[in-house]
This record gives sequence, structure tokens and C-alpha cells, in this order.
Amino acid sequence: MKIHCFNGTLLTPRQRVVATIGSFDGVHLGHRHLIAQVVQAAHARQQPSMVITFDRSPREVLTGQQSATLLTTVDEKVRLLQSLGVDSVAVLSFSKQLASLTAREFMQQVLVDELHVGTLLIGYDNRFGRNRTEGFTHYVAYGRELGIEVLQANELRVDGGAVGSSVVRQLLQEGRTGEAARLLGRPYELMGTVVHGYEQGRRIGFPTANLAVQPVTRLIPAGGVYGVECSELSPESRSLGYGMLNIGTRPTFDGHEQTIEVHIFNFSGNLYDHLLHVRFLHRLRGEHRFESPEALRQQLEHDKEELMKRYPNQTMMP
Repeated sequence: MKIHCFNGTLLTPRQRVVATIGSFDGVHLGHRHLIAQVVQAAHARQQPSMVITFDRSPREVLTGQQSATLLTTVDEKVRLLQSLGVDSVAVLSFSKQLASLTAREFMQQVLVDELHVGTLLIGYDNRFGRNRTEGFTHYVAYGRELGIEVLQANELRVDGGAVGSSVVRQLLQEGRTGEAARLLGRPYELMGTVVHGYEQGRRIGFPTANLAVQPVTRLIPAGGVYGVECSELSPESRSLGYGMLNIGTRPTFDGHEQTIEVHIFNFSGNLYDHLLHVRFLHRLRGEHRFESPEALRQQLEHDKEELMKRYPNQTMMP
């Protein structure tokens, strides 16, 4: 089995770890709450802490279909998990063979034999093993046989509701990026390469960088106009300041394909083929069809004015 470990190496059998396991897509506040309990339990036992996750969506492997629902890439997920103070992050290569293991087989072959887990904290709604047919009481029983202490973590609720990746996805699909950011503990982010577009924005005085989002399985928020913060990741890392981003099909120009275009305030320069990172700060409005390009231009002027009031002291970027 292929296992990548970050912030540490595969441990010797003498080293037992306190661990938890899950997809952790988004690394939201609920995940952070669980991992804080793992770190606390590890400190109490004077053992290393570990988060065990997967290199791809289990649903993708089991169904053979890709869908644009991921909140984080593997690299982003590992970086966010590392920032939470765990000693190591183990990334399992998810496969049909791995999915075929029963819960007990998984605990024996992966948790005990490979990762030397001595204490396992289970998220309040987490299930693993073939078809996910078994639950916490089964894990406790198997743990007694295998020498794993199995504990159930307590749940985090925000405003009376559970915090889950599916909730965050639903909020983003409805364009409610502010509420999604509250559950994530940070603004939602996208990365993409700047590609050539239709250049209609340039013709009406609003040049845009057209993004080809990476990877294609990344969730795109609902169509509309958003205030965003931009940075360039290639060929150098630098902040580009704030801007406004449109997700939609360009209905004023009879478009049909979805595009993602960002107009960076007070920016002048060539970004083609560069990798951009955008953070969603505020949804201004939905996408509309305007009577003419001039009517669209006037609306964009109004949008920009409103957003720049939120993000003052903009300076010209090189």
C-alpha cells in the first residue's frame, strides 16, 4: 500500500500514535475541532499525533466518475492539516483494493501494521470499512482485539447546526460565500491558470484575467459577481491586491460556456499562463443579462465603486 507521510516518517513498531481518519475535504471548523482533540489526547499520552487521510475522493474511485465538488486539493489539505499542530499527516492512496477491506481488516492491516496507531479518535459521524456498514461500537470491539484504544470525539455545532463538508458545498453552490467562510474558518479559495478569453471585458474598459481552474474537480461557487483577493503563484509569489470576479456564461454577449474572469483593481501587466490564487471575500450580486455592453459597463463601474469602498487604499501594481 502506498502511504505518504508529511511532517514525519513511517514509524517503527515501538512508536504508537494517536490518530484520526477521514477525508477532511475543506479542513473546516468541525475538522479542526476533531484534530484539536487528537493533539490534546496525544499530549496526555506523550505520544505523537497523526491525521490519516486520502489522496482522492473515495466516491471518485468507487463510482469511476469525477464531479466538481472538492473544496481542497490534496496539497492544500495537507498544508492546512499541518498548520493545526499535528506531528504527521499520512496520505493513503485510495483504491478499490483499499475500499474492499472490512473495518477490522483496515484496522489490522493499515492502522496497526502500517501506521502503528495506539489510540484512534473517531469523528461523531465518521464510518470506514467496506460499504461503511459498521459503526463506532464495532470499532471499539475490534480495537480491543487489536490493541487500539478507540474513542469518539465530541461534535462541534455552530448556531445549532452541524459543521460538515456537505454543508459548506451547499452554501457555495448557493453563492453564500460569507457563510461558507465562517464554517471553513477562512475564505474559500480557487487557483487557476490565466488563459486567453473573449476579451469583451477589455473592450468595455474592464480587462480581466480568465481562469482555467485547477483541478477540474474543484467546486465552483454559484454564478455572480464577487469581491476577491488575488495573488500570483507563478512565476513568482506576490500579492496583486483586490478585485472583482465574475462566474457565469456572459449572457449579455449571448455566451453559453461558463467562464471565470477576474478584474484586478489598479493592475497593469501581462498574466497569461501565470497561476493565480483568488480568495472569495464577498458576493455582490448574481449574474444578469444587460440590454447592451454599455449598460453592462455602467453596472461594472457601480460594482467596482462599491467593492473599492470595502477595500480602500488600493495602489497601482506593476
